[in-house]
Amino acid sequence: MKRVAKLNDLSWDQVCRMEKSYMRRLIEQHPPSEELRVIGIDEISIRKGHTYAIVVADLDQRRPIWLGGQGRTEQDMDLFYEMIGEKRCQSIQLAVMDMWKPFRKSTQNHAPHVRIVFDKFHIMKHLSAALDEVRCSEYKRASEKDKRFIKGQRYTLLSHKSNLDIKGRAALKMLLKANKRLNKAYLLKESFGQLWDYSNPTWARKYFDNWRYH
Repeated sequence: MKRVAKLNDLSWDQVCRMEKSYMRRLIEQHPPSEELRVIGIDEISIRKGHTYAIVVADLDQRRPIWLGGQGRTEQDMDLFYEMIGEKRCQSIQLAVMDMWKPFRKSTQNHAPHVRIVFDKFHIMKHLSAALDEVRCSEYKRASEKDKRFIKGQRYTLLSHKSNLDIKGRAALKMLLKANKRLNKAYLLKESFGQLWDYSNPTWARKYFDNWRYH
């Protein structure tokens, strides 16, 4: 707002009032739904120093409906459910979130009937972290000769293959050929992403069970 005020020779207060007026019109034109069916929950950083707020979106309408809290604790998440009230809590069927326990506990306390869905991005993030642990472990146990294949290849190993250039793909191929444990861990991580290709729960479960005991 300070930048807009300077460019248009306006005061900060004038720009602030216009911004609020615009936001009010948006809310009037798109009133929130009385019944929430699917919500998405995440946190955003609002300033430096690990200061967070929680944002909740109506995924049917594809827009945020609440921003609040002074962190990402269970008590902060409770504020949202207390704000919408018991009736609207009962209408929620699905809650999409990362694997942050306070979000899950608050949701289960206020809407125990809701099915919780962990989003793909954060699940794959955990798998990438596990793959990196294998990389560190293999580097420690590798001979000096084999260490050269692993050293400096963290980005190459954790990146999606399609994002690598020709040099990166060649380095990845050499790394996986040189270390069997890293090769297996890499294949498990990459193949897990195929789980989201299934729309049938039965086949998805079969794929997951097969992957788990691989």
